[in-house]
Amino acid sequence: MELNNINIVNRELTSEELNRVDSGFDALSLEEGVELESTERISLAALNGDRFVGCASGLAHKNGGRYSGWFHLTDLFVQKESRNQGLGAELLRALEERIAPQGVRNIWLWTSGLPTLKFYDRHGYEKFAELESWYSDGSSRVGLRKRLGERNISNK
Repeated sequence: MELNNINIVNRELTSEELNRVDSGFDALSLEEGVELESTERISLAALNGDRFVGCASGLAHKNGGRYSGWFHLTDLFVQKESRNQGLGAELLRALEERIAPQGVRNIWLWTSGLPTLKFYDRHGYEKFAELESWYSDGSSRVGLRKRLGERNISNK
């Protein structure tokens, strides 16, 4: 195949093309001796009676059939009327306790905003990345992580 015969086209990939990409990456991983990665969603819902008031949810990463040790917290949400009552902290604690016995040792997330950063800091999360001016107001998107089983020594 000559590069001269290749056209680069700006368009969406078809589902068949996306499947070829996924299969290609899987094949490359196996060639390199890396077990195939998958994710499992783990979620906790907070209910007031039968009314949803919040959740903690994310993806446990697996290599082959084993958890990789990493969990991506995608959602920690509390309805406005239920905020500032400790529910977010309780959801976070419950999620950490739920995933740790499965071999998950690290949790990570993306967030922004000073109040949210202070919240996670109080719970032992540390910044590992910052994407400056990510949002339209000029604020950053911040990556936080925590090693489970370690206490927050700053006691903030």
